[in-house]
Amino acid sequence: MQRLWNFALRTLIPSKDSADVGQQLNTQEVDKSIKDYDSYFSYRDDMSKDKKKQEAREKDVLKIVNHYYNLVTDFYEYGWGQSFHFAPRHMSETFNESIARHEYYLAARINAKPGQLLLDVGCGVGGPLRNIARFTQAKVVGINNNEYQCKRAERLNEKAGLKHLSEIVKGDFMNLPFPDNHFDGVYAIEATCHSSDRVQTFSNIFRVLKEGGYCGVYEWGMTDKYDAKSELHRKIKHGIEYGNSLPILVHVNEIIDHVRQAGFEVLEAFDLAMTAKTSGQEVLWHSTLKGGWQSLNGIRMSKPGRFFTQNMVTVMEKVHIAPKGTTQTHDMLCVAADNLADGGDLEIFTPMLFILARKPTSASPQPTPSSSSSSKKKSSSKKDKKDQD
Repeated sequence: MQRLWNFALRTLIPSKDSADVGQQLNTQEVDKSIKDYDSYFSYRDDMSKDKKKQEAREKDVLKIVNHYYNLVTDFYEYGWGQSFHFAPRHMSETFNESIARHEYYLAARINAKPGQLLLDVGCGVGGPLRNIARFTQAKVVGINNNEYQCKRAERLNEKAGLKHLSEIVKGDFMNLPFPDNHFDGVYAIEATCHSSDRVQTFSNIFRVLKEGGYCGVYEWGMTDKYDAKSELHRKIKHGIEYGNSLPILVHVNEIIDHVRQAGFEVLEAFDLAMTAKTSGQEVLWHSTLKGGWQSLNGIRMSKPGRFFTQNMVTVMEKVHIAPKGTTQTHDMLCVAADNLADGGDLEIFTPMLFILARKPTSASPQPTPSSSSSSKKKSSSKKDKKDQD
């Protein structure tokens, strides 16, 4: 049965370098994982109950994220590639070129150089890690809490001839297993959104980064256009959370504040999705989710393409080629894609809040703001948090 599934995955939905992808869970595990994962979300039946579910997601975040990536990693590679993130695109660029440029930009902004030691926080299967290692000739250490993705990343690093410039560590980025002042630079690409406590996550990054070193982040967040009173906006937000294994999405200003609270100097913070509109990047980040007919990738990412894949995996599951739960897993990803596209259209959500932060040269954290300033910031933070409910 396992061999049939692997053959079907390679033959019916072939992608570059998919020959050794395989399926990491057996039939019983897939069904159990999707049911367990689904139990942490309630947006489909009654969003008013989600407060309790949200608390459970924050408590069991590592378990939920592991379930999620056990289920979706192969689908991600099939439909998206080895870099699990978005990017704005020039008309003259291919999808893969825009993804690589997005990564190179981040590497340049943290001043990555040959011979340095960099940390990739939440490295997935290592797509960005390999591109940045090649681009900078720095050694990049990737941390990931999902065992399947770690093994996959190690295989792909070796296959790419980058074993000498890469290392994969299985671990929790909320409790980094590295010494103080260890890395020359740190980056995170759409990964810390999985954290249930961003202050703790960024405090760990602060600790392992050398003094004067830079941290560059692409983060997911809700924008000023999000209206918590709008039923449509709330539905989209919950759909993104459900389809992407997120404890809770918060306002972008709250995320910037979390980085500051960890001790960083925030040098720049802006929404790349908005600046892309005025910088000649004509293809917006969520356009990819709507797909097109210019390439096989475009067709696969389009709504008709997702509909075709959904029907294909349904048939495969019914004839016992695909494990039970595969159809529900793909359905979850369709929910994610549809709501991400809607969030992009309405500009209430961004997957690319760019933050460039620096660890001060003094080992001590930044001075505490004056009481009046601190009180004002605390009040603003409370408002932002309330607005996300």
